[in-house]
Amino acid sequence: MAALLALATGCGSGTGEPAGGSTSTAGRPTSHPVKDTSITARPGERFMLTVDQNASTREYWYLVDPAPDSSVLVSRGRHYASDSGDEPAAGAGGRLTFTFEAKGKGTTQFTLLHCTFTTCQGNTSTRPPGTTGPSATPTTAPATPSQTPRRITYTVTVR
Repeated sequence: MAALLALATGCGSGTGEPAGGSTSTAGRPTSHPVKDTSITARPGERFMLTVDQNASTREYWYLVDPAPDSSVLVSRGRHYASDSGDEPAAGAGGRLTFTFEAKGKGTTQFTLLHCTFTTCQGNTSTRPPGTTGPSATPTTAPATPSQTPRRITYTVTVR
């Protein structure tokens, strides 16, 4: 009977939280909106940023240098999910999710670069452009000012 009582008291509150009321940081990553450029996390916590991407229109997103301070934050990769499901469909877009893990206390920054066919040249889904400056103006169309790729810089504070 004493063994059962010891097991029962260590099982938590029944609310999905561990005993003691603390929340695990090893669970599912937190999703942040792309416009949320100031992020606070705890060591061990993972979070995601999801952006729309469409390869058929040469629209891509990249994690670019300078890399975040690896003692504070590390990238845990990216994952693309097509809007058309498992079957590729011409012209179908999708969502690209970047996952990060907070490692230690501190503050760091990282940048996502958004390229479109008018802002970057020489890029593919896995290879960012050779430069992150403006692309050359296309010669087949009337001369228009070049656009620069959109850069979003995030500040992450780990407490």
